Amino acid sequence: MRAWLVLCAMSMLQFLLAVDVTVVNIALPSIGRDLSAAGHSLTWVVVGYTIAGGGLLMLGGRLADLLGRRRMLLAGASLFGAASLLAGLAPTFEVLVLARLLQGAGEATALPAAMATVVVLFPEGPRRSRALGVWTAVASCGLVLGFVLSGVITARLGWRWTFLLPVPVILGVIAAALLLIEADRSVARSSGPLDVPGTLLITACPLLFAYGVVRAGEPGMNPWLSAAVLAGAALAGGAFLRVEARSAHPLVPRGFFAHRARITANVTTMLLSGALSTSFLLFTFYLQDVLWIGPLAAGLTMLPMGVATIAASLLVPRMLGRWGVRACVLAGLGLTTGAMATIALVAVLEAGAAWLIPAMVLVAAGMCFGLIGLQYLAVSGTTGEDAGIASGVQRAVDQLGGACGVTVYVGIGFAPGLHTANPFVFATVLAAAGLLIGALVVHRRLVRRC
Repeated sequence: MRAWLVLCAMSMLQFLLAVDVTVVNIALPSIGRDLSAAGHSLTWVVVGYTIAGGGLLMLGGRLADLLGRRRMLLAGASLFGAASLLAGLAPTFEVLVLARLLQGAGEATALPAAMATVVVLFPEGPRRSRALGVWTAVASCGLVLGFVLSGVITARLGWRWTFLLPVPVILGVIAAALLLIEADRSVARSSGPLDVPGTLLITACPLLFAYGVVRAGEPGMNPWLSAAVLAGAALAGGAFLRVEARSAHPLVPRGFFAHRARITANVTTMLLSGALSTSFLLFTFYLQDVLWIGPLAAGLTMLPMGVATIAASLLVPRMLGRWGVRACVLAGLGLTTGAMATIALVAVLEAGAAWLIPAMVLVAAGMCFGLIGLQYLAVSGTTGEDAGIASGVQRAVDQLGGACGVTVYVGIGFAPGLHTANPFVFATVLAAAGLLIGALVVHRRLVRRC
């Protein structure tokens, strides 16, 4: 019973962290007007959170294993709550961006510890499948309902309440953790410095990459500056690999990725998350910029995706046991590809909002089938000693994959002067190509019994 109560508390934290990825999207125009921020700068309210969180997640996972899951969970949740309060009260745009970066750091500290707690409490088999099904379903619902909540809260209360309302819930999660989770028995058995250079490099790489790609598509932008920024991203990525190879205490232990299923799970997660995050933004763009639907109506229009997510999340754990992980992941990739094709067709026909509902249902099903199976693979074979880093890596590739996918697919697809066709079609074709690569990876590297 205690294990399921802990799962409920950790899922509530997961829900809040997932909501914060998307809850600001529909509120961005209001934020720009109130804080006098330009449209281009507003993207950092979204990207700052996802990349800062994703870049630090592996360090957060390592800290959970070294210093204790409960300890890092409480520290991360407290930081996230304080940063949410700062964001809601931010007097300037610069303070808001700083608060979003701190929210990302809080997420990176708390989330691996929360997921590792769930993994350790539920042994491999049907119980872990059900627990991870609940965990992933809650995250998926948070991502989707973030759009709905953003429209409702922005229209009725104002954008600041998108950050203030989670604060009392975070306090409840902290109280539940103190009451339900056993205190960490000891600190790390292994000693040595943390891999701070590796952490900085893995965070700098996607930040530079996102900045370079977005700026490259702007009219009048110096191409040499964009090229230099992208080269800096490549250098940061190469330096990260070099530092990890030589470090006595790498961010991720060298033997961690010897497990073939984990490599497959993390690579495919990045590609699937990139397509899913792209679909969320394409829905928003089409509803508000093409159909000129207001924030409240746009948020409510996406409600069917939330309902479909809940329904799919109840089905997937059962199908995981019947079909196996491999079949569920391939189904998720296929359903998401179908959603991309539907979005492209709706954009070409300039159809009404109702015609996006099939795409939303396909996205919800693809998200649940794909991510639940991939999360199960990503933590397979872990123990109490490495569950934190396994959870941190999986969440990091999920978040960084989403941020980089949006940067590439939407950034290139909608960049002025870089496309001649319908930008929605261009973005969906790029995302579908990534999904095809993911399907090939799963098909070739996972045995059929998985």
